[in-house]
Amino acid sequence: MHHSQALTLRFHAATPAAADLAREVARTEALLASATTEITTGGDVRSSTCAVQTTGDRVHLEKNAPVISYGEYADYICTTARRNSDSPPGDQVLVVCPRAETELTKTSEWDTLGFRGTCSPGFMLTADTSVDHVIPVDYSIISAHTMQPSSHTLWAAAWLGMADAAIAKARVEVRAAARKTPGTTPPQAARLADLVELHQRFESSVSDGIAQYEEFLAAGHLEPTIGFSVAMNNLKLTASTAVVEIVAAALTICGINGYRENHRASMGRLLRDSYGPALMVSNDRIRANNSQLVLALRG
Repeated sequence: MHHSQALTLRFHAATPAAADLAREVARTEALLASATTEITTGGDVRSSTCAVQTTGDRVHLEKNAPVISYGEYADYICTTARRNSDSPPGDQVLVVCPRAETELTKTSEWDTLGFRGTCSPGFMLTADTSVDHVIPVDYSIISAHTMQPSSHTLWAAAWLGMADAAIAKARVEVRAAARKTPGTTPPQAARLADLVELHQRFESSVSDGIAQYEEFLAAGHLEPTIGFSVAMNNLKLTASTAVVEIVAAALTICGINGYRENHRASMGRLLRDSYGPALMVSNDRIRANNSQLVLALRG
């Protein structure tokens, strides 16, 4: 979340005031949180109900956000809203709300099956800040150029790390079984070989996605092609599915030890967390977005 918002400042802080803000964030190593979802839009980050109200050089914003990861600890909360009260839901801007000028009223608790470490309760966010904290680029461009591809590549890499941890636990258990019966191959070894193959495909998809994004950035394009957007969406779909498959397969290899919370092979946290990616920005919503994009895709 932090890195995708930091990249937004890197690429879209186009005015002197916004650039000064980006430099201040870098200088102080400030933590950036994200409030891009709204309780009235059902998780659709490209639509807002709340709107920015501008009076002179100040802006006022009120947003009912169902989740703000580590919001209570952030120095700035990057918040989407309609450009003004007359704007349609898709005409959005991004406001970088300083914590000192933002009031957060907690509306829910974060007691979840997995992803407990993100600490993502809901908040009613009220901000009164400088107009200079409104990023001077349409959020539609920010989303397509930076937020969507950076989030999906960074998430996919994090989920690959979860798969790495599961593979490591499975490998330790298979080697331990092999040492007990020297000269024979334990039955779990064949499952481990299949799992390594699945993991390598996952790893390749993440590497390919990162390479595509780096190529896009190097080209200096402001707006991506439809094919690129579909590819970034597919990376998220692939990664969020693969991590579940790999962790579940590793649990099968580890057997009952993987089911024990007090064993080195415990898969409890990995298993719980692996189901979160398909829900965090719903895969169904991404598939629906892809179904609209491919209608305009040529070749």
